[in-house]
Amino acid sequence: MVHKGSCHCDQVTFEFEGELGTAISCNCSICSRKGALLWALPRQQVQFQGSANLGRYTFNRHAIAHRFCKTCGIHTHAEDAAPKAERSAPEAQADRMSYINIRCLEGVDLASVPAIEFDGRST
Repeated sequence: MVHKGSCHCDQVTFEFEGELGTAISCNCSICSRKGALLWALPRQQVQFQGSANLGRYTFNRHAIAHRFCKTCGIHTHAEDAAPKAERSAPEAQADRMSYINIRCLEGVDLASVPAIEFDGRST
C-alpha cells in the first residue's frame, strides 16, 4: 500500500510503500513532548518533496535528527543522523533509517496501529 503524508501546511510531503506495522512511542525528552508515533523503514524507501523546507534538530548524542517543517513546525519524521563511518558512502546511505511520524499520514486509523513503548530516555 502507498502511504502519503505531509506537514500541516503541505510544504513538506512524502510517500512510501509498505504495510504499517508496530509504531514506536518513545519517551525521550523531545518525543514525549511532541507526541509522535514513529514507524521505522529504510530511508531510501521514502520519497520527500520540499526537503529544503525541513529543519533539523539533534541533541544529547546527536544520533537522531528530528526533522520538522520550517513553516508550520510539524515534526514529520526523524532519521539516523550520520552514516556509519566504517562503510563507504553508498553503503552508509543504504544503512540509514527514517522514522515516519504516522500522525502525519493520510487516512490512517491510529487506534488500529499497535504501539510499543521505547525507553529513549534511558538510552
